[in-house]
Amino acid sequence: MARVTHEHDLIGVSGAANLLKISPDTVRRWHKKGLIHARIGSRGERLFSRSEIEKVNSRNHASEAAWSVLHAPKTDLRGIELFCGAGGLALGLHNAGIRSELLIDNDKDAIKTLQANRPTWNSICGSVNDLNLGEYPGQIDLLSGGFPCQAFSYAGEKRGFGDVRGTLFYEFARLADQVRPKVILGENVRGLLTHDNGRTLATMIRILEEMGYQVRYRVLRAQFLDVPQKRERLIIFAVDGSVPEVLFPVEKDYIISIREALRDVPRSPGVEYGEKKKAIMDMVPEGGYWRDLPEDIRRDFMGASFFLGGGKTGMARRLAWDEPSLTLTCNPAQKQTERCHPSETRPLTVREYARIQCFPDDWEFYGSTNSQYRQIGNAVPVNLGYHLGLAVRAMLGKSARKAERPAEFASFDHPTLF
Repeated sequence: MARVTHEHDLIGVSGAANLLKISPDTVRRWHKKGLIHARIGSRGERLFSRSEIEKVNSRNHASEAAWSVLHAPKTDLRGIELFCGAGGLALGLHNAGIRSELLIDNDKDAIKTLQANRPTWNSICGSVNDLNLGEYPGQIDLLSGGFPCQAFSYAGEKRGFGDVRGTLFYEFARLADQVRPKVILGENVRGLLTHDNGRTLATMIRILEEMGYQVRYRVLRAQFLDVPQKRERLIIFAVDGSVPEVLFPVEKDYIISIREALRDVPRSPGVEYGEKKKAIMDMVPEGGYWRDLPEDIRRDFMGASFFLGGGKTGMARRLAWDEPSLTLTCNPAQKQTERCHPSETRPLTVREYARIQCFPDDWEFYGSTNSQYRQIGNAVPVNLGYHLGLAVRAMLGKSARKAERPAEFASFDHPTLF
């Protein structure tokens, strides 16, 4: 079982550098790039756990893995997904052997994408506010969804469902209460941890517990779970009394680089830079960003952002071939979150986006180019969904491989970030 890690159990930048046999500057750079995780201490310093240092050492000595869309044998497990988008999580769960009984989202293009690629799935366009799942009690093993983290006007006043009434989490919890699945899977951005000073997440957990579920949550790093992308997601598992323990995927000792992910990627449409911006991005080296520009050009390009605090590492950012991608957003050419191809001066294309999110090449996206970027950028990476599906299988006694537990999964008494 994992334990809470306190500051006195952690080491600073210099100590981490000594153990990794690299310079302190390299430790800082790896932290900024998401290659090593740090907790920020009470004085603003970077603090590293020894287990994290051991993981990084293992990865440094491991060979790079090839890109692939992962699959496991089918099961008789059944799932329903709310807020399904273009199907990243649904496809990952399907690839893990969990059959989708119902998928719902209010994005018309995303539902067209699902219906075209998986016509046998029951994918409907609509609002969860109008959904009634009263026909499913006792029939569904997993209810999943990436609900938005709205602030709750009554957070902390302990009014049960009244605390979240009028929010999409209320609808998520209402429908979960109707279905009574064995496992509930919620996914969200890491920022939910601190949203409304932590009260939002605390209220969600309390409501799920009042429904009779045991709740655990953990931040998972997709770049260590067969996804060629530095993407952190907060995963919430809630299980009923039939499930003996909550399990989370264990990070792998390898990464998948952009080079592997984009090998032989099909050609596809994509947004383009204007002439002025292309001339600026031409000056940025592979893996570089705004600090690599001449100062006069840097000041002009960044405008008021030049004088603001923070690293602003997404501005004028060109990706690096031998690293995972930065987190994909809904547009690869946004000024604050640039996603420029490693060697060609252009934003990533739609199919390159899809590869990095682990969609198969035959998964077609519908709608305008901007809509396709949005659908892909908002999706849960397919391979992350796959690993979550394997964890659900293990919790329900349907492991895909006999050796999966404990090597593939771990349970945690307390949520930690390491």
